[in-house]
Amino acid sequence: MNNHAELLLEKIDYRFDDPHLFDQALTHRSFGAANNERLEFLGDAVLGMVISDILYGRFPQASEGELSQLRASLVKGTVLAQVARELGLGECIHLGDGELKTGGSKRASILANTFEALIGALYIDAGLKVCREKVECWFASRLSALSLDEPGKDAKTRLQEHLQKIGRPLPVYELLECSGEAHQRTFTVRCRLQDSACQNVGSGSSRKRAEQIAAGALLAQIENAQAG
Repeated sequence: MNNHAELLLEKIDYRFDDPHLFDQALTHRSFGAANNERLEFLGDAVLGMVISDILYGRFPQASEGELSQLRASLVKGTVLAQVARELGLGECIHLGDGELKTGGSKRASILANTFEALIGALYIDAGLKVCREKVECWFASRLSALSLDEPGKDAKTRLQEHLQKIGRPLPVYELLECSGEAHQRTFTVRCRLQDSACQNVGSGSSRKRAEQIAAGALLAQIENAQAG
C-alpha cells in the first residue's frame, strides 16, 4: 500500500477488515485487474439511500419532490468528485497507462465513480451504520448549507439576515487555500463572526461555492447553539 492510500485511510478514519476490498475500490477498469465497477454500482445505491434517510430526518416538512431535489443536489457527479478531491482520492486510484497519461486521476467522472466504489466497499466491510456516519461527516458542510426556508435565498443571505435579526455584525470571509490545477481548483474559505470566536470552513470548486458552504455551516452552528 502506497503512502497516498495510507493517508486516505487516515483521512476517512477507518481500517478495512478486508484490505482487498479497499484496493478493489480504488482500481479503475483500465488497470486490468479486478476493478471497482461492481462496488461502484453498490455504492451508488447505498449513498442514495443514506442521503435520503438523512434528508428525511432533517426536513420533516419537505414534500417528496423537495426531498428528491435536495438529494439530487448532493449526489450529482460534480459534488461527489469534489468530495473525492477533499479526501485526496485521486492520488490513490489504480489506472492504466492510457488513463494516467490523459490525467484520469483528476477527471471528475472517475473521481465520482471511485468515491461511490469506496462507499460500496465500506458498506460490505463495516455495514450501514458506519457508512452513514462517514457520509454525514464528509457531507456535513453541504448538508448544513441546505434549506427549504425561503428557497430563493442562498446560505450567505440567510446567514446575514439571521445575524442582523439577532443584532450581530456581518460575517467575514477569508480565503484560506486555493489548491489544484487551473481547471480543477479547490477553494477553502473560512467564515467567521467579528464579535466572537465562532467560525466554520467550507471547500468548493469556486470561491463563491466555498463561501456558501462555509456560511451554511456557520449558520447551522449558530442555530444549534441557540437551540441548546
